[in-house]
Amino acid sequence: MNASGVGPRASLSDYLAAERTHLAWLRTGLALMGFGFVVARFGLFLQEFQAIQHTAPMRSYGLSLWFGTALIATGVVVNLFSGWRFAYLIKALDRGEQVRFRPTAAVLVAVFLALVGVGMTIYLSSVHAAAQSHDSQLQTKNNEDTPMTSSSSNGIVNLPGHHSVDETVEKLKGILQAKGVMLFALVDHSGEAEKAGLKMPPTKLLIFGNPKAGTPLMLASPSSAIDLPLKILIWQDTQRKVWVSYNSPEYLQTRHGLPQDLLPNIAVIEALAARAAE
Repeated sequence: MNASGVGPRASLSDYLAAERTHLAWLRTGLALMGFGFVVARFGLFLQEFQAIQHTAPMRSYGLSLWFGTALIATGVVVNLFSGWRFAYLIKALDRGEQVRFRPTAAVLVAVFLALVGVGMTIYLSSVHAAAQSHDSQLQTKNNEDTPMTSSSSNGIVNLPGHHSVDETVEKLKGILQAKGVMLFALVDHSGEAEKAGLKMPPTKLLIFGNPKAGTPLMLASPSSAIDLPLKILIWQDTQRKVWVSYNSPEYLQTRHGLPQDLLPNIAVIEALAARAAE
């Protein structure tokens, strides 16, 4: 220390070290601001994605805006603090004062970022859980309210029934009788299984048709006799859900090479199955 009570002037390396520290804090502040902007836009991105996909009801993701705003504000504060700290160090170095290192600011920023990270983790987990819950509910609703069609390779169409198997069978029998369609057989698969000492959910097959409609089909393609007369299977699955199943007319046409003008002869099964399933 000289006679005036001021220490020796700091070296160039001290000034450069202060400048490097200042620039590092500036980079940190800019990174926080940029990341905050991305986080703030995250909620809007999710809403736009939902609008495009139409897979979920529009939900508010405003919490991401608050997280992003907090990060941007922190970046601004870090940059302001860095500028003030740099100016303070330069003046102190000019006066030859001894500057003590205090990691308070770095610790505070680290703690704040850790808290924001924990909050965002919880937030994203809740968004993911909500999306999974919605997808599960949507899948359940689709299974209940829409036809369950099996792979196109077997041509089987399954319609959800709204009554018990026996009630649906009686309903279909009434429809066939009203339309003058002959019921050739009613095969009670579950009843026969019970007679054999086996357990099987209610499963009944109705075989019906009209010679005036079926004969032209078999004349055009004799192999169609394998799938004629027409059949509707009414059955109950393991969840006690009732289904009305039949062979797709388009599948039968392709399978046996039936002419297009005879397709209406078997297409009637679609209306019969739909009425029975109501």
